[in-house]
Parts: sequence; C-alpha cells; structure tokens
Amino acid sequence: MAGLLIIAHAPLASALRQVAEHAFPGCATSVQAIDVLPETTPEELQARAADLLATLGDTLILTDVFGATPSNVAQRLADGLHVRVVTGVNVPMLWRTLCYADEPLDALVARAMAGATQGVMQASPARPQQQARGAGDVDAKGDRHDQQ
Repeated sequence: MAGLLIIAHAPLASALRQVAEHAFPGCATSVQAIDVLPETTPEELQARAADLLATLGDTLILTDVFGATPSNVAQRLADGLHVRVVTGVNVPMLWRTLCYADEPLDALVARAMAGATQGVMQASPARPQQQARGAGDVDAKGDRHDQQ
C-alpha cells in the first residue's frame, strides 16, 4: 500500500485529510498532510516532508498548485520511482486515490489523474445568452420567442 502525502497552502492539506477520514475512515491512516503557512520557508517544508517520506515508503504526493511552493518542494523530493507528485488536488482525486491505494504507484498516479478530471464538470445548464431582439423573434400571434 502506497502512502499518501498532501502538501498544500494552509488549511487545505489538513482539510483534505479530514475529508479523507470522513469518507474512508479505514484508509485515512495512511494519509499525511502538511499545511504550508506563509512564514514556512521552502527549506523547512522540504525537511518536514522528507521526514514524513522516510516513514511512508512508496508515496504519492498531492499538491494544490503547480509552480507554487508546495509543488516545487514536492518535485525536489520526487525520485520518479518511490515518490511521485500530482498537482491540482481536489476531493475526487483524493477519494479515487484512497479507493485504489493498494495499487502500484504508477497505477495510483493514473487513478488520481482520472479522479481529478472526471470529477470536474458543469452540473447545471448554462444561462442563455442575451441576444438582440429583432423582428424575426415574433411569431404570427405576436408572441416573442427570443432568449432572455
């Protein structure tokens, strides 16, 4: 079973860990979280994450924003073999990862990516666009049929 480490701007990492514990109480024991505070230096973050990685074995690190400190530090720790990184963490990604935590690390990365992308969709219809009213928008009875 691969470990899971969430590194994100505070309080997102700990909030996602709480979501994991709520939905998957048995699986969440392998989830660790590091909230990155504004005053946390990259060196401090890297040392703390490295300490956690030493206890987790093969680990998938989930971060919030590519190019930000959590992601940059995680990329420095990733070796491509025992530690992998996926950015853009969201709840569907986290839950999919927890559901398949027994899979090898490469498969877990693919599951995380699928969960993230399949979990994002427009759930309500788009509001009709405002259109200019023209003479063609009135039927023979004088009723208007333009969108509002």
